[in-house]
Amino acid sequence: MTGWTITGGQVLRDATLAAGTLALSNGTVAEAAAPDARRFDASGLLVMPGIVDIHGDAHERQFQPRPGVSIPAPQALRDSAAQILAAGITTAFLGVTLSWEPGLRSLEAWKTLLAELETARPGLAADLRVHLRFEVDNLAALDTALADIAAGRVDLLAFNDHTPGIARKLVKEAAASKYAERAGVGVAEIRAMAETVLAERHAMPAARERLAAAARARGMSMLSHDDATLEDRALHRALGAAICEFPMAEEVGRDARARGEDVVMGAPNVVRGGSHLGWASAAPLAEQGIVTILASDYVWPCLMQAAFILQGRGVLDLAQAWALISANPARAAGLRDRGRLETGLRGDVVVVDPAARATVAVFCAGALSWIAPAAAGRF
Repeated sequence: MTGWTITGGQVLRDATLAAGTLALSNGTVAEAAAPDARRFDASGLLVMPGIVDIHGDAHERQFQPRPGVSIPAPQALRDSAAQILAAGITTAFLGVTLSWEPGLRSLEAWKTLLAELETARPGLAADLRVHLRFEVDNLAALDTALADIAAGRVDLLAFNDHTPGIARKLVKEAAASKYAERAGVGVAEIRAMAETVLAERHAMPAARERLAAAARARGMSMLSHDDATLEDRALHRALGAAICEFPMAEEVGRDARARGEDVVMGAPNVVRGGSHLGWASAAPLAEQGIVTILASDYVWPCLMQAAFILQGRGVLDLAQAWALISANPARAAGLRDRGRLETGLRGDVVVVDPAARATVAVFCAGALSWIAPAAAGRF
């Protein structure tokens, strides 16, 4: 296999940016390039580890660009994959919510996405994986989720507990209309569904235990989602969820870090200067070492932008900021073969224009997978 030599750029190795050459051969970072390697001129650019997105659900906009309006799955997934690459992401965990709601987050939608991903995966450049966000009151889908976990179709498991909050929102007509439109049903029907699901909530703890046991059997990383209290974090910790995702209170994040657990917050939070929900601000928490991972959440390009914004704040250097979107999420997800530019690891590389804070080229498993139009002359 013909490899690549990326020359002239500043390469991020061993937590240090320094001028150097990066060789890619047979899909991995190599000590030296093959004799027939092609050359990419990265002069004036940064050569960084490919971004690893541990939680991104922006693909939902491709599958349902307007509430209740669906796009065929092959096109939606193809468009998502293209946008992911353009954002410099080489490994993306698609955050797929499996809820009791009909429509976008239904069991049918779950099955459709898994089937299409299996079909499309051989032709994809980026490594697209599945982050199952299981709504814990969704008892009707439990057996399917357990089977998919056992079969290796799920790569991360998160425990979502949104149903009580949804039920409270459904009391208001505007909110109820929003949920009903997304689900493709009437307001009365979505309210009735929520009531039916909540009536069976007594069975939820046992179902959650079964999910956790299935994930543990696969050696899969688990995440708690939206922990509001220390008790919430303790409950999920006992299940084996060692990643605290989007803690709703700073003390929850601090408690997780004190116990050596990873804490995930959204890159859009950093880019916007705060949470759109009024929760804690991610940037200062990252600077204090409380937030260890940034996720795209709902905007893929925010990952790269967040790293540069953190650098610009003057507390973290770019290498430290980049670890939040590459090495740290890879480690937390159990992917030891990526997230760093070290010999023998996957050749996942993003070449970045630091002035524009923009992707110039992306290499996935050693192959050139995306290039900006203006970069064609760098071969």
